[in-house]
Amino acid sequence: QVQLVDSGGGLVQAGGSLRLSCVASGSIFSINAMGWYRQAPGKQRELVAHITSGGSTNYADSVKGRFTISRDNAKNTVYLQMNSLKPEDTAVYYCNADIILSDLRGMDYWGKGTLVTVSS
Repeated sequence: QVQLVDSGGGLVQAGGSLRLSCVASGSIFSINAMGWYRQAPGKQRELVAHITSGGSTNYADSVKGRFTISRDNAKNTVYLQMNSLKPEDTAVYYCNADIILSDLRGMDYWGKGTLVTVSS
């Protein structure tokens, strides 16, 4: 059994910052890629940022230069530092991880989401 617990969302004014965290726990052998997605009301879920096990990153064009994804492999944790937030960043943010379980099966997991609201 594996769980992803994402946290750190909240209400912030435009121009402010938030830091999201996501911790993976359970019968984990290793974690490959991790990422953050978001879904705004009435819109499809979209990729925000992605990081490989080796630390290579990529970002949605809309967040480049403002958001930074990082991970702590020892803690099975991925972070999303969000600066210069805009009202259009308002969404539920979901953590995702490609996990190799202790029995060596590969599975894709999602967190339950954390709400980020940016006021103008």
